[in-house]
Amino acid sequence: MIRRTHGHELVLSLVLIGMIVVIGAINPAFFSLGNIFDLMKSSVVMGLLAIGVLFVLVSGGIDISFTAVAAFSMYVTCRILVAADFSGSFLVAFVLAGFLGAGLGLVNAVFISWFRLPTLIVTLGTASLFRGFLLAFIGTAIINNLPPGLVRFSRWTILDQRLPSGETIGLSVSFFLLGLVAVSAWLFLRYTMAGRGIYAMGGNLEAAERSGFNLTGLRCLIYAVVGCLSGVAGIVHASMMRNANPFDLVGTELTVIAAVVLGGASITGGRGSVVGTLLGVGLMVAINNSLILLQIPSYWQRVAVGLILLVSTGVAASKRATPERGVVVG
Repeated sequence: MIRRTHGHELVLSLVLIGMIVVIGAINPAFFSLGNIFDLMKSSVVMGLLAIGVLFVLVSGGIDISFTAVAAFSMYVTCRILVAADFSGSFLVAFVLAGFLGAGLGLVNAVFISWFRLPTLIVTLGTASLFRGFLLAFIGTAIINNLPPGLVRFSRWTILDQRLPSGETIGLSVSFFLLGLVAVSAWLFLRYTMAGRGIYAMGGNLEAAERSGFNLTGLRCLIYAVVGCLSGVAGIVHASMMRNANPFDLVGTELTVIAAVVLGGASITGGRGSVVGTLLGVGLMVAINNSLILLQIPSYWQRVAVGLILLVSTGVAASKRATPERGVVVG
């Protein structure tokens, strides 16, 4: 089963490389250093959200509240720091947004674990709850005067190159944040008992419980991780946009879930990998970028996302129909 997952990742890598070659042949601007850096930067927010969604899908659940959590955590964090006239390190904003997101994620875990409600119903309800509370009681005005630390973070680049036009481009350091989170998630899912328990939950919930896994504790961990990563993704998004808009991010759930499913995660649980998820994110970002470079209307992206989701789930269903079953760890 591990070979099968690695095979899926190999096929996805070949598809991504092939698509890049074709797009680059049509429009050579795709291979420009500035565009490559932009692609890597554009993958950060989606990548952070996708890794969180991976935890939920592997466990056999589904979460559609993560973008509402991201928007809530981002906006409340910025409101607090601006009101306090905070001018310190961006790490404070990241930690605060992460804690807020984790707290909201635990709200999902409480309803799912203690009230035995389906994950889809719970997260559908909490998505509306979080978003409605944000807009009704906290605010709807866009915050343009972000704390200086977040502005500095958005400008922090490495591998800076000066173009013939005099413009300086560089790779955003936020990309390395995604790399750190991805490595940590990979190590956790592959080498910790809790990580094994998450895969076991998705493979067979009753068997996982009989094996001694604390399902309530694992659910709390899963949704706290999803919430924390969503909060961090939200504050990274605000930093990149140089403003905190409470209407941002919500509505991108399908794209993120499609990237994770495309990366090999099963919507019924027990299967998925961090590497595959990152490849799925890379493919989705490349598709979006290619539509822009080829001057194709942006609404075609929704068509592409829908087709990708249908094809990915269809392939997963055909694999589940085969006699060989098991849990894949990655």
